[in-house]
Amino acid sequence: MENRLYSVTTDYVPKGVVSTKNKFKTWAYGYNSDYDMVVISKDGTIGEIYEINSIKIALPPAPTDVDNTNNRWSPHEYDKDLLRIKTIFDWNRRDNKFKSQYIDYIEREFDRRDSGYWFMNNNKKTYITGTHYMYLQWTKIDVGLPDFRESNRIFYIYWEACKADSRAFGICYLKNRRSGFSFMSSGEVCNTGTIVRDSRIGILSKTGNDAKKMFTDKVVPIVRNYPFFFKPVQDGMDNPKTELSFRVPASKITRKNIDEEKNNDIDGLDTTIDWKNTDDNSYDGEKLLLLVHDESGKWLKPENILNNWRVTKTCLRLGSRIIGKCMMGSTSNALSKGGDNFKKLYNDSDPRNRSANGQTKSGLYSLFIPMEWNYEGYIDEFGWPVLEDPSKSVVGIDGNKISNSVITYWNNEVSSLKSDADALNEFYRQFPRTESHAFRDESRQSIFNLTKIYQQIDYNDSLIKERFLTRGYFHWLNGEKDSKVVWTPDPKGRFNVSWVPEVSLRNNVITRNGKKYPGNEGMGAFGCDPYDISGVVGGGGSNGALHGMTKFHMNNGPTNEFFLEYVARPQTAEIFFEDVLMACIFYGMPILAENNKARLLYHFKNRGYRGYSMNRPDKHLNKLSKTELEIGGIPNSSEDVKQAHASSIESYIEEYVGLDTEGTYRDASNMGSMYFTRTLEDWARFDINNRTNFDASISSGLAIMATRRYMFVPESKESKISIKFVTYDNRGTRSEIIKK
Repeated sequence: MENRLYSVTTDYVPKGVVSTKNKFKTWAYGYNSDYDMVVISKDGTIGEIYEINSIKIALPPAPTDVDNTNNRWSPHEYDKDLLRIKTIFDWNRRDNKFKSQYIDYIEREFDRRDSGYWFMNNNKKTYITGTHYMYLQWTKIDVGLPDFRESNRIFYIYWEACKADSRAFGICYLKNRRSGFSFMSSGEVCNTGTIVRDSRIGILSKTGNDAKKMFTDKVVPIVRNYPFFFKPVQDGMDNPKTELSFRVPASKITRKNIDEEKNNDIDGLDTTIDWKNTDDNSYDGEKLLLLVHDESGKWLKPENILNNWRVTKTCLRLGSRIIGKCMMGSTSNALSKGGDNFKKLYNDSDPRNRSANGQTKSGLYSLFIPMEWNYEGYIDEFGWPVLEDPSKSVVGIDGNKISNSVITYWNNEVSSLKSDADALNEFYRQFPRTESHAFRDESRQSIFNLTKIYQQIDYNDSLIKERFLTRGYFHWLNGEKDSKVVWTPDPKGRFNVSWVPEVSLRNNVITRNGKKYPGNEGMGAFGCDPYDISGVVGGGGSNGALHGMTKFHMNNGPTNEFFLEYVARPQTAEIFFEDVLMACIFYGMPILAENNKARLLYHFKNRGYRGYSMNRPDKHLNKLSKTELEIGGIPNSSEDVKQAHASSIESYIEEYVGLDTEGTYRDASNMGSMYFTRTLEDWARFDINNRTNFDASISSGLAIMATRRYMFVPESKESKISIKFVTYDNRGTRSEIIKK
């Protein structure tokens, strides 16, 4: 099975550059703008470059000699004589002869804590970061010392990059249940808190009691079990309930200062670790070096993780300079139970989408590790997941035999839960193989067939998206408006397309009587949910949305298929208007847009493209209002229009989304070709009585109406459109129409 978790890049940096800079040790730890990568090596040299979630991360070079004690990870045994030493005071009372036996060992542990560690794992040189080493070697959890897992290795490398990158506020980790994040983040709290000076470290969780429990049951015991040379002198009780406060020797134990450690003068570390109750304003006004956000996807309303992050984010910076980092991780609640806020925060943390300042919208970097990489019982002795059914049993990390793959196990679990939609969706959220699984909502009565929608989403998630969808933008040739429109692929583009027409079909503009009309009207049309105002009070505002869809035609290209999705809110409304206009001109197709917000349609008219704006299909020409005759479009206020709009989406789902198991519209084995998952998710949540937040549903439904105008043409005599609309019960193995 293909490794989609990370990749190793080759020749990303010219070999000559790497060799020269390695020779002089001039690679600086942190973000390297020359090569758009993050260097996590601390000795001025680099080796392999990993790409994880679009971030390129330069590791240290592998040494010639690597620990091959067991050809896999195993913790090093702690000397019994050192085990008897509990504090720095005990150490100072020992003579230099005793100390000299262990000083090299102690220095080595400090070096590994800082720079990381190499070992042989299944005959391969393997690097772990310093914080990962501290977790594996010195962090006592509920089962003793943790196991080595490849998934955790990648997590820690990514986390180290987040710490090194001056543009990042930290990590937003979308995880599966029992992934070990609570212990890993607790270990990070302890590792950081016991080595830094004059700092504060905070803990938040889904409730105050959960944060307190993490502090008392994880953080305090981990510190208590550190070896004496890593354990600062602690103020107060051995088992505090609210705060750890540290003192520490002025410098770490080294051979150079072995004689200086005889005195008992202790220089204060003045670092504290504490927790706060779950509240929007937790840690407001504080300055934090590290903030751990555990179970951030489970904040129950009215508590809001988005509001809290806006507050706590300011605790991690001074002006524009980031001075602290956040380690955030969680599974997600159902969207209606706080998961929607975490989903937005996660989506706003995509490293591929950055502001002019180089930061993501949230400031965090998102990371998702599929469940198959971290599921207990399916990790082999080398810490790797068993992703394919083995020909013979594999020895697991716990010594037990593994006879099938984690994928097989997961599929079996899914099959057993298909009769209970709510239980199935909970399993998806707890053990997601895709981001869509992680944010799967609770089943409920829906006006659309959720079975088909989720079938299509799961299918889309199995595809390599880059083979089906391309991001990019449109622009005028040579910057000359009303000339020719050019399509340019760009990962940061606002448009997502699955089909680009052949050259002969592009920019097909027909001029009649001095007016411009779309030349490919017979091939398809656009639907649009616009906005009028560039900004709103307090920021935000709904997105502008545009969808392109084909209909049956005789040209080269897909039929009855969505080919373009645009859901964005550019800096100004004028940019949005021009984006929409260029898309229509490039594809040579008309647009059906809501006319309640009329600036978009006036933009078309004023530029000479009124012929591209469709009139509403549900009224005869002689029944249109003066404004409708002037600019076209369709209102969203009419109950008839709302019903017709929703009915168009419903019929499209039945015909072209998911599997048509009865073979009514197409071969029963053929999956639908609706590749725009964001729109599918919007359909799954769509509320016909509260349409404001469903931009993608509005525009996609209008696109369907535009390509199926014949369905909405009124009779000659005045009559009200009457569409009997059904609802679906989604609790069983398939969606069933509710009979009223």
